Amino acid sequence: MSLSNVFNISGSAMSAQTIRLNTTASNMANAQSVSSSEGETYRARHPVFSLKAPEPEQMPSLQPGLVPGQGVKVLGIVESQAQPRMSYEPDHPLADEQGYVYYPNVNVVEEMADMISASRSFQINADVMNTAKQMLQQTLRLGQ
Repeated sequence: MSLSNVFNISGSAMSAQTIRLNTTASNMANAQSVSSSEGETYRARHPVFSLKAPEPEQMPSLQPGLVPGQGVKVLGIVESQAQPRMSYEPDHPLADEQGYVYYPNVNVVEEMADMISASRSFQINADVMNTAKQMLQQTLRLGQ
């Protein structure tokens, strides 16, 4: 694996963490939205990550399994299947016939922890790219 592959790996990780931050922000923004039925209620969303398919030049001829330098990709964003929170509020304008309103299945504490984790992961990958850049610059200076 060459040092220039580090930029592709860290770039794919930063892109994935950006999507993770965006979905977390969306979940938190909708955490207190209210609806009058279970079907209309916002559901928490979470990205699903996977390894990128290796390039042909990365494929080792004798070793099966993980190949260094693959990076990460986002397969998609899935909705949580947990039930929305029901609250008895008969005076609420969106209450159903029984007096219940539905709140999303978003746990704000978990979302904050996920946001901090994604933010730190993004920063670490930015630091990795900066270090790789400095190493390449030092390598170029050796020839001077």
